[in-house]
Amino acid sequence: MKTKLLLLEDDLTLSETIVEYFEEQNFEVINVYNGVDALNAIYEQNFDILLLDVNVPLLNGFDVLKKLRSQGNLTPAIFITSLNSMDSLEEGFNSGCDDYIRKPFALKELQLRVQTIIKREFSSKSKLLQIANNVTFDLISNEIKKDEEIVKLNPKEIKLLKFFLQHPNELLVHDRIYDYVWEYDEEYSDNSLRTYIKNLRKLIGSEKIVSLKKLGYRFNEK
Repeated sequence: MKTKLLLLEDDLTLSETIVEYFEEQNFEVINVYNGVDALNAIYEQNFDILLLDVNVPLLNGFDVLKKLRSQGNLTPAIFITSLNSMDSLEEGFNSGCDDYIRKPFALKELQLRVQTIIKREFSSKSKLLQIANNVTFDLISNEIKKDEEIVKLNPKEIKLLKFFLQHPNELLVHDRIYDYVWEYDEEYSDNSLRTYIKNLRKLIGSEKIVSLKKLGYRFNEK
């Protein structure tokens, strides 16, 4: 499964360069050019890491991250900026960033910083989740076991299960699920989603995934 990265950068040339580089490293990159679009993208989709320029239109990168952190969003974030004063550095970390890289920078260095943070995030979390009495899910390998036997699910069913686990007890509207489970160039399918839900319910119990008519689904953690 690809690591999903949001890039907020209003320099078109630099943005294209970063997107091309990370896509070659097998990342999925969503790029936006102003702070308002960044917030909208983050509200609509899940990201593994955020790359935020500071001096961007409408809402600067510092304020974007402050707003996210105030709402409980803990997605790792790196500021990429030409600001080089100690005050700017301090404001960046006070905003809740995980790292800060000054322009100009080598793309390889940025990649290493991204990978270090993602690796740290995975290692700081419990690797093995107990979903039901006899079902476990490995967050790193995406391996699912029932009664210690490996269960085969298709990639979209795994993505859907992971999405539910990331948002326990929360209403997930259909559009959010479609955006997360289907790639941007794929056409989503209501029938396929219902099939995936049906298969997951067979695995973990029908009471775990509640359908809220015409709205979406909720994963019951307990």
